[in-house]
Amino acid sequence: MTAKETKLKGCFIIESNVFKDPRGYFFESFNQSKFNELIGKTVDFVQDNESFSSKGVLRGLHFQTGAYAQAKLVRAVIGTVLDVVVDMRKESPTFSKHFSIELSEDNKRQLFVPRGFAHGFIVLSETAIFSYKCDNFYNKESEQGLRYDDPSLAIDWRLPANEFIVSEKDLVLPTLSNRSI
Repeated sequence: MTAKETKLKGCFIIESNVFKDPRGYFFESFNQSKFNELIGKTVDFVQDNESFSSKGVLRGLHFQTGAYAQAKLVRAVIGTVLDVVVDMRKESPTFSKHFSIELSEDNKRQLFVPRGFAHGFIVLSETAIFSYKCDNFYNKESEQGLRYDDPSLAIDWRLPANEFIVSEKDLVLPTLSNRSI
């Protein structure tokens, strides 16, 4: 297992050693002690979530605040997604900057998203199963988000906008300039 920090401090690409043979493959998708050593801090995950989505489904950009802020370790179990994070930490030199990465069943990459980041993804394959570990429990009152099409972020979601499938809840999220952090 290896970790490479992205341009956003504290956000890491995690890659595992995949062992393939005629029967298929095997890899260790998570090891608590190795993971903590690689990212240089202790993260205790307490909740696992999984979603199934079709091509064009865009989920995000979501985050939780205060005592319920969450760090996440995300991956595509089946299919391919474009995963996007936005640094929401006001004190950070990369505040309001974003990073995107393709996560797929083929590349087996994972992304560690620290607390203080908005997170979202769009499905690029026909379908996808997306899995994420969280280091804090979900709390509806602490849930917040940003518009996926915020012009100040200028995120390239890699699909034409007319192919996006976005929830009503995500369509009414504020832009970065219209929210109070």
